[in-house]
Amino acid sequence: MKKIGFLSFGHWTPSPQSQTRSAADALLQSIDLAVAAEELGADGAYFRVHHFARQLASPFPLLAAIGARTSRIEIGTAVIDMRYENPLYMAEDAGAADLIAGGRLQLGISRGSPEQVIDGWRHFGYVPTEGESETDMARRHAEVLLDVLRGEGFAEPNPRPMFPNPPGLLRVEPHSAGLRDRVWWGASSNATAAWAARMGMNLQSSTLKDDESGLPFHVQQADQIRVFREAWKAAGHEREPRVSVSRSIFALVDDRDRAYFGYGDKDEDKIGFIDEKTRAIFGRSYAAAPDVLIAQLIKDEAIAEADTLLLTVPNQLGVDYNAHVIEAILTHIAPALGWR
Repeated sequence: MKKIGFLSFGHWTPSPQSQTRSAADALLQSIDLAVAAEELGADGAYFRVHHFARQLASPFPLLAAIGARTSRIEIGTAVIDMRYENPLYMAEDAGAADLIAGGRLQLGISRGSPEQVIDGWRHFGYVPTEGESETDMARRHAEVLLDVLRGEGFAEPNPRPMFPNPPGLLRVEPHSAGLRDRVWWGASSNATAAWAARMGMNLQSSTLKDDESGLPFHVQQADQIRVFREAWKAAGHEREPRVSVSRSIFALVDDRDRAYFGYGDKDEDKIGFIDEKTRAIFGRSYAAAPDVLIAQLIKDEAIAEADTLLLTVPNQLGVDYNAHVIEAILTHIAPALGWR
């Protein structure tokens, strides 16, 4: 059994070819797609966060709205760039969204990827300390968030408060019990996956990772998952961790599918550089008739290792079509592979 959700980047463009032409469209359609996915039996609605871009950015109003419109589906991020975040304010927003959703928030965070502007986090008021890299700063913000989400008091109360305080040191409110165990780290390298395990975070592995061995993407990603699980076990955590992988998967079951995705140049991994120093491998997309797709996916070692699969959806094709994409996987693919 696997949990199967969708991952949307929430793009919008005023192009007449897009069905998502404004920020309002992206937000409202995201809510509608989450509702539709829950009705279809999917397990998760996840959203990527980018800044200075025509994509979804501030996630918590959206997640709270989805939480209020749904009752079962997990709601999450994959991922929030911690270089941009005030961890205490984030703990308040995340706690509120999780309480509205009844404890269904899955909080995916990370160091983030290259953004649309140079050092965009500086415009948000965050600067690495002396001797600290932007990656170090992101991890520092993450560690503060993890500590705050434990719900322990740390702030000295005012001796003359406006309202009565509970006894002892005060914590950030609202606090949502259990959210600390539902934090995930988006890791691009094996070493970062091991660090996330030591910190007690679940693992999100995307459609790209650092090219550390030259092997096919799914093999490297499966190795990364095994490194994570070994580090988790060595750290002595009591609970079992979760691991998600993201994939672009399209079952070609009608003329629309074949028109959109029935073309070549998608069945091989790609190599590129996400910055001037980091060579990355980008995983292939899958698009084929159901029987062919099943034969291809059964060979994907990383999907086999993970407990959660996030289907990246082409959100600008509209809610109805993306619901069809999700339903096709749940109906034609998941049962045959033992995911359902």
